[in-house]
Amino acid sequence: MINEILKDAEERMSKAVSSVESAFKKIRTGRAHPSLLDSIKVNYYGSDTPLSQIANITVEDARTLGVSPWESNLVPEIEKAIMKSDLGLNPATNGSLIRIPMPALTEETRKNYFKQAKSEAENGRIAIRNIRRDANANLKDLVKEKEISEDEDRRGQDQVQKLTDKFVAQVEERLAAKEKDLMEI
Repeated sequence: MINEILKDAEERMSKAVSSVESAFKKIRTGRAHPSLLDSIKVNYYGSDTPLSQIANITVEDARTLGVSPWESNLVPEIEKAIMKSDLGLNPATNGSLIRIPMPALTEETRKNYFKQAKSEAENGRIAIRNIRRDANANLKDLVKEKEISEDEDRRGQDQVQKLTDKFVAQVEERLAAKEKDLMEI
């Protein structure tokens, strides 16, 4: 039973770390990366479709993304969707190819993006601590039902704490990497 609780906690904690990673991908750095456009949805025959499903997204150089729609009639829709997004990008069309230059980040925007990254990391740490709390509560319930001894409970809580420390450290590593990316000129 303790192993089941630990396994469940580990799975949920790894999902929390993955959630932080995906939130970090939405935070723009000075470099062009196709995952920046993951959140953009385009009106495709009446339904909102992710941009990556209707166009090929490439990195042309360090500061430019290229979007090649599979259907040329989608170019205006894609431009509109990119401009509506909160990424602050201005696409330039050249026939059926849409180029998206990445504006250089000012010191102020870098700091704001870093604050946003810190906030996302904190949300991840909170989620991990909540999972720890749930796992410890499950262990306490097993003690109350006399299914495990107090020694086993203590050992289980130690293992849960080790898991928590491990996953919080992973969030910290990702935050440090994102900070390095943001502060790089």
